[in-house]
Amino acid sequence: MPVLSLKDACLSLESNAGRIDILHSIDLDVAEGETLGLIGPSGSGKSSLLMLMGGLERASSGRIEALGHDLTAMDEDALARFRRDTMGVVFQSFHLIPTMTALENVATPLELAGAGDAFDRAAAALDRVGLGHRGDHYPAQLSGGEQQRVALARAAAPRPRLLLADEPTGNLDAANGTAIMDLLFELRDAHGATLVLVTHSDELAARCDRVVRLRDGRIDGTMAEAAE
Repeated sequence: MPVLSLKDACLSLESNAGRIDILHSIDLDVAEGETLGLIGPSGSGKSSLLMLMGGLERASSGRIEALGHDLTAMDEDALARFRRDTMGVVFQSFHLIPTMTALENVATPLELAGAGDAFDRAAAALDRVGLGHRGDHYPAQLSGGEQQRVALARAAAPRPRLLLADEPTGNLDAANGTAIMDLLFELRDAHGATLVLVTHSDELAARCDRVVRLRDGRIDGTMAEAAE
């Protein structure tokens, strides 16, 4: 059984100009342990599709299942608990809490999940991304690359079965982008997670097991990559 399954999934949003149709009749399965890249031009619906997979946007119609659970049938509280327990999400813009240290940013989701060893696990996660020595620093004291490493540590610390990444290298220079790519795949391997990522990077897409191209809110093609 696929860990992610979308059947005839559509997404429409209301705006001042009326209804905007963003995704049209998406049918897509993602296998356990697979790394799937979502590519396509700006505005093609890549990030919106990732948000549907994570229950961060609610489908207008169709069905979305994750790990055998119907996301379309869950209320917001149930979705939040499900994400907390099963998913790690990494955004382009980091989304760190500015008033918390790096260690606190990583530990907070673990604490919310009831982990008694939240800070020990957070410290270990920061060590894994090379920031064990920066745990007492606040986001404003960290570079963009370091902030994204903290965001990766936060997403991976709960050992999620699903790891979703939206343009994780989009705000970084080439050197930091390459380092984050390497870390993302290392974290996936360490926890055996299924990874779905949105990217404009040909280099990052080439490392995926499979790539889905979107255009105008529709799947425009699927290709297998020669991932090493």
